[in-house]
Amino acid sequence: MARIGLVAHDDKKDELCAWTVLHKAKLSQHDLWGTGTTGGRVMAATGLPVSLLKSGPLGGDQQLGAMIAEGKLDMLIFFIDPLSAQPHDVDVKALTRLATLYDVPLANNKSTADAVLAAI
Repeated sequence: MARIGLVAHDDKKDELCAWTVLHKAKLSQHDLWGTGTTGGRVMAATGLPVSLLKSGPLGGDQQLGAMIAEGKLDMLIFFIDPLSAQPHDVDVKALTRLATLYDVPLANNKSTADAVLAAI
């Protein structure tokens, strides 16, 4: 069972929810963690249990980063909106840096998420 982090910027939450619905059967075999708003939306869309952290701007991104640093997250699905400025951009950069540093598979879009999920 893999421990999967789920997070999406506001303009990508619908896309992530649609992706999780499409992959509900496979995701149900894993331990899901999500930032507050994203995780709540995934639970509502899929009925899958998601352990909720704080909202991203309130520290949820940093909580996921801490999980990566502590070896408690195996994969991160983070649908990033490349066209909108984020007020907590520093946290976003720190999270992606930690995933890279600790060699945790990181998917920023549907195609990469499909490939990473297929690999586990």
